[in-house]
Amino acid sequence: MAHTLKPRDAKEVEAAVQWALGEEKALEIAGHSSKHAIGRPSQTDITLDLSGLSGVTLYEPEELVLSAKAGTPLAEIEKMLDEHDQELAFEPIDYAQLLGGKAGDGTIGGTIAANLSGPRRLKAGAARDHFLGVTAVTGRGETIKSGGRVVKNVTGYDMCKVLAGSWGTLAAMTDITLKVLPKAETQATVVVAGLDDASAAAAMTAAMGSPHDVSGAAHLPDHVVSWFDGLPGVEAATVLRLEGFGPSVTHRKNALAAMLKDYGKVAIVEDKESRALWYGIRDAKPFTTVDTRRRPLWRISTAPSKGHLIATQITPAAQIFYDWAGGLIWVAMPYEDEPDAAAIRSAVEKVGGHATLVRAPVAVRAAIEVFPPQDKGVAALNKRLKDGFDPKGILNPGRMWAGV
Repeated sequence: MAHTLKPRDAKEVEAAVQWALGEEKALEIAGHSSKHAIGRPSQTDITLDLSGLSGVTLYEPEELVLSAKAGTPLAEIEKMLDEHDQELAFEPIDYAQLLGGKAGDGTIGGTIAANLSGPRRLKAGAARDHFLGVTAVTGRGETIKSGGRVVKNVTGYDMCKVLAGSWGTLAAMTDITLKVLPKAETQATVVVAGLDDASAAAAMTAAMGSPHDVSGAAHLPDHVVSWFDGLPGVEAATVLRLEGFGPSVTHRKNALAAMLKDYGKVAIVEDKESRALWYGIRDAKPFTTVDTRRRPLWRISTAPSKGHLIATQITPAAQIFYDWAGGLIWVAMPYEDEPDAAAIRSAVEKVGGHATLVRAPVAVRAAIEVFPPQDKGVAALNKRLKDGFDPKGILNPGRMWAGV
């Protein structure tokens, strides 16, 4: 028996799921497997490889809409958009290098299934906020369609919102429609040097509350700042991105720099260097080296004003930096095979938020909760959702939580 099924179109995906349902075989839903190492270890019999469903099926730049098959490489979509000065505004992270894979290897289906987003999340939202329509095959072996080519098209249940972030546990998506947006003409980054974490949180809060339309806010402590391109020194750097038309960016960067001068020494990073800097922030560059890839990596989300409070409760030997104005904390633990989950979960519980173990060996991921633990009410709701879409539990069983 083959260990991989590779359908060529949506009808073959439906047939594959129906066969697995009849044979009581569990399926691992995969594209290029760039995020295979995130989540609990696979408990499946066969891989349903959707990489054969590839290609952009509709692109109307003037309507700001794009449709593609789920296995289409994200890099291919981004290249096409770039040729028309457009982009995916949610700026999805590329997990491949964090997990030892090839840069640009993710697919659009995997991006939506994981509900990815990058530094622009605080302004533009996550992937689900740009997800207009979907065709998918549920664990019942039924093809469903939801949404369409416009933003306000939902009647009844919004299946797009349900499937985004479900990690393939509810349905195998075959076709996806997204909203795209014009790319900014230029960008610049205001850098405040030498701040500690608490002062950086205050500076980022002030910047986000200003009228200067900040599209990215991050704090890079002194132990990681040297990993990032485009910075004018090796002190801790609090960085604030401004995007738009040239004259607007010039005015706003000067005004923001003047506003922040009381916090510390201020510098400006211009367009090319600014882009390189934010690519590094998006993809958590300090943690992509061979050495750091051996260490467990956490991704913690909380209220932006509270990120530094969580960090004070984590071992000082960990490497940390902040995105989303302090609301996203990347934490690389100091020792191989030791995620110190109890301490991380305790810190998050005290302050508020949730933590996901993005990277750890298989044995570690099998032994502890990888995704945030659920209370009884939420767990019951998710179980009902799983039973509705996939009553026999054949799609990515246990990927997020045991028994789901």
